[in-house]
Amino acid sequence: MKKIIVLFIFLNFITFGAKAQIVYIDINFILNTSYVGKDLNSRINKIKSENLEKYNIIQNSLINKEKSIIAQQNIIDKKEFEKKLSILAIEVEKYRSDKKSSVDQINKIRIERTKEILKVLNPIITKYVDTNSISLVIPKKNIIIGKKKLDITDDIIKLLNNDIKKLNF
Repeated sequence: MKKIIVLFIFLNFITFGAKAQIVYIDINFILNTSYVGKDLNSRINKIKSENLEKYNIIQNSLINKEKSIIAQQNIIDKKEFEKKLSILAIEVEKYRSDKKSSVDQINKIRIERTKEILKVLNPIITKYVDTNSISLVIPKKNIIIGKKKLDITDDIIKLLNNDIKKLNF
């Protein structure tokens, strides 16, 4: 009986010494504030602003064409008016599809480049976890409240910034 009690106490001391270290990380913050994340965001914003400018010019041109056609409504033949309206409708549809295609392309680029960043980030996190004997890493979005010292986001950003500065477009 004494051996069982001693064994039970010994096992309890072993389990008290083996704590599981749990930390959390904010991936979105890393993707937005690291050098490579900022580079990606600035390139995406540059493409968006160029497209916005381009499509605003086209939109203004279409509006002017519409006003011109409406102004000619009482002057020109009804068939000619309808023909011009149908041509304008085709141009408007092309404008909409081009604009949607452009937005889809930007989203595709963002997704692909984010995947590339995550491919670089994954080994960095894994190495950090192994080095610091961390048992579990939880995404910050799933944490309601936690101690700031359990947040490893800043450490991972520093490691990522040391590893990669920019992506190749």
